Amino acid sequence: MATLKNPILPGFYPDPSICRVGEDFYLACSSFEEYPGLPIFHSRDLMNWEQICYAMTAENGFHVERNCMNGGVMAPTLRYWNGTYYIINTNFSHDGNYIVTAKDPAGPWSQPHWLRDVPGIDASLFFDDDGQCYVIGTGENWPNGKGGLRQGIWVAKFDIQNYKMASEPVAIFGGAFADVASPESPHIYHIGDYYYLLIAEGGTEHYHSATIARARNVFGPYENNPANPLITHRHMGFYCPIGNVGHADLVDLPDGSWYAVMLASRLVDRKSKNLGRETYICPVTWERDWPLFSPETGKMEWEYPAPNLPEHPFPARNPVDDFDSPTLGVDWSFWGRPYTDFWKVANSKLTLKCIPQAMAEPLRHEGFVHTVAYNFFAPALCQRQLEPNEAWACQMTFTPAGRETAGMVVRQAMNHQYRFERAVVDGVQKLRLVLNTADFDVPSYIPSFQAREHITVLAETEWNENSVVLALHMKGNQYTFLCGRDRDHLNVFAEADGFAINPEKVGCMVGTMAGVFASGNGTESDNEASFDWFLHRQEGDRQRV
Repeated sequence: MATLKNPILPGFYPDPSICRVGEDFYLACSSFEEYPGLPIFHSRDLMNWEQICYAMTAENGFHVERNCMNGGVMAPTLRYWNGTYYIINTNFSHDGNYIVTAKDPAGPWSQPHWLRDVPGIDASLFFDDDGQCYVIGTGENWPNGKGGLRQGIWVAKFDIQNYKMASEPVAIFGGAFADVASPESPHIYHIGDYYYLLIAEGGTEHYHSATIARARNVFGPYENNPANPLITHRHMGFYCPIGNVGHADLVDLPDGSWYAVMLASRLVDRKSKNLGRETYICPVTWERDWPLFSPETGKMEWEYPAPNLPEHPFPARNPVDDFDSPTLGVDWSFWGRPYTDFWKVANSKLTLKCIPQAMAEPLRHEGFVHTVAYNFFAPALCQRQLEPNEAWACQMTFTPAGRETAGMVVRQAMNHQYRFERAVVDGVQKLRLVLNTADFDVPSYIPSFQAREHITVLAETEWNENSVVLALHMKGNQYTFLCGRDRDHLNVFAEADGFAINPEKVGCMVGTMAGVFASGNGTESDNEASFDWFLHRQEGDRQRV
């Protein structure tokens, strides 16, 4: 019997938004500071998913900058209406809220329609049965009981033809609980006699949840669900294997059944969430005109019976990229939009030029950016860690000079990363493992943010060969770095702790990314590092890559 297994999208794929068009399901996720942005997935059975494109690319002017991984693009809402797909989203790197559209969810997606009159974050679109469009968002609009205002949810009519608000925003909900933190990510649905407002609250970390209210009019008044929250794991303690559950979106099936997708995080070795916020799913039933998430247990389960849909698998991912294709696969990401063609794929090799940008630079305050920094990207290509136990490896040809470095990188943010690299140290060719971390007292989105950087060389050895195979075996938080002249003769280079780059130290928004890089570290250089192949395999055998 087929089984619906969680997470349906393993690894750093947070903030899922889903819609169904006929027999096809489409899902969009946040990508924060990664480029391209907003990955789009397709499924016909809710069990098997395939990425079909990115909605935001250079072709539609997408700009994003790297830093703490708390910025960029987040919380998209994907909707379909009258032959057109819509994504409404916030870009912290470039002018705030916008909408892009497509006739085909696989693209191309339109240029952004910037929403100058839509305030706040986490904006959402709702198309009612009569064709009227509404925009829903967050704002400092809800009474805090002390004579002031706190964050709440608002709704307004929206002119979808001209991409502007068609009425004043009306505050409709302040969250299910008094003084709740971060009511956000609103979605409205018209189901039966009611308008349902589904939101996230409690903050996106341990106290995260999904709650719901309903009204007979889209502008309210909204009645709080007496059974709220719909789902959360905050009452299950900090050692629950699934945490951070919240930020949900509903979808109906052709047979009339319902499901909800949401984000959650797996706990690695009972202490860290290196995989980041992933996409999960649960069945939904209805009782007394209220939705019931994960019936019978009320918590997110690892497995559910398969939906009443024909199974539709996709081809399995190849764990080895031999760079035989002239283009990079969709599992590769840049960190910030690259404005320099520092990479090329040719002759079955990936070649990276040692551009001046460094892998680690000072962290900075994250806020809305209205000017484009064309050099604020990293000299790397990475993939998402998908499971706690994985094998990573590459074969690199590179001889550094001066300040140049190249190799493998495992990263969370600019100052939360491991670099397994070739470098010149005091005139000696070296292979070394470097840990970058930083301490800070407030998150990067607070204006008073300041970071204290720490750089530690964990291991180094002389290495004069032009070529080297670099490998990493992850077994939970136990990282084993290996090296050798070829993939059949690898030796342990160093052991390290994945907890050192746990995303909760950074802000809990993303998961671990790993890949390859080359840098001049502030200097101009024509030197290049080339990679014959790159391996990324789940459940990796620790004895061999």
